[in-house]
Amino acid sequence: MSAFTPEALPSADEARAALTALRREVAKAVVGQDETVTGLVVALLCRGHVLLEGVPGVAKTLLVRTVSQALSLDHKRVQFTPDLMPGDVTGSLVYDQHTAKFEFMQGPVFTNLLLADEINRTPPKTQASLLEAMEERQVTVEGRPMALPDPFMVAATQNPVEYEGTYPLPEAQLDRFLLKVTVPLPERNAEIDMLGRHAAGFDPSDLTAAGVRAVAGAAELHAARNAVAQVRIAPEVLGYIVDLCRATRFSASLQLGASPRGATALLRTSRAWAWLSGRDYVTPDDVKALAKGTLRHRIGLRPEAELEGATTDGILDGVLASVPVPR
Repeated sequence: MSAFTPEALPSADEARAALTALRREVAKAVVGQDETVTGLVVALLCRGHVLLEGVPGVAKTLLVRTVSQALSLDHKRVQFTPDLMPGDVTGSLVYDQHTAKFEFMQGPVFTNLLLADEINRTPPKTQASLLEAMEERQVTVEGRPMALPDPFMVAATQNPVEYEGTYPLPEAQLDRFLLKVTVPLPERNAEIDMLGRHAAGFDPSDLTAAGVRAVAGAAELHAARNAVAQVRIAPEVLGYIVDLCRATRFSASLQLGASPRGATALLRTSRAWAWLSGRDYVTPDDVKALAKGTLRHRIGLRPEAELEGATTDGILDGVLASVPVPR
């Protein structure tokens, strides 16, 4: 049951205004990453998870920390390393000498926003420890399920897979991420702005001193989720989503196309984006805006296409250009 009564919730407009203000707060600490912030907000609205990919040093970790502070959410960080064990993430049974019983000590996964830093530096066994938490929002201990807090989101960061010491995420885990957001290097002016802030004394470890304040919380997220669930989508737009996903399955450059789960994910993200844009209905442009972020990690290139320099984003651009848009 919800912890909020309808009377205690803000209105849909108030919730949208609060989440829109989130960008301004994050910009106090992180420069030029509006698209990444939008991806995190969309995932929270859809009860999904986000995979952030970018080279080291583009503020992926700082970005997640700033979002959690601006949303007044509890957050924990786990640095994924080759020797990390599943129990280090989910928790483990510990013998209590006073009670002569084994007690479960909760792991860092029991939080609102879990930052799984460099998730592809740990072996698949530990990566898989997150699957139940991400899909079922619970951890099973000795056969007994233990619910995770609500809201709960995994924001995982990874270095590009060609970097040394990385393990490619298995398809089953990639599919659990609602969005994969590519975190770019900043443009020149943004990088100059960033250096100016550091020269003026900006401390990434002290977000409060940087002026980052909470502009929304669990109540606003709950109200926003209720509003997103009411966003209408016409049969023609549903057909457009299906046609896009089906086109990836027949692409000569792909060995793995988007599954039906990918189609439902694109439906969810499109509705959230439409609501954030101030509409109660989904347009084909909403679908286009979220297609690459929702599908790029759910498709796989053929080896020969990869050797020829093809990319998943390039293939999706071609699919978007070839599938007829409903009027």
